[in-house]
Amino acid sequence: TLQGQKDVIELLKEEGLRDKIKVMVGGAPATQAWADKIGADCYAENASEAVAKAKELLA
Repeated sequence: TLQGQKDVIELLKEEGLRDKIKVMVGGAPATQAWADKIGADCYAENASEAVAKAKELLA
């Protein structure tokens, strides 16, 4: 869920892990604006885009 995505990022911050773990969000209800709002590292509209973005994050 969207709230779950936000909760995960908040939990990572609380545990001091946010700088060590990249977060990608997506799915039908998610948007780039949502990703920006919750502080995700990137947004992908579909699985193919997610693969490309994951490669970029890991480069």
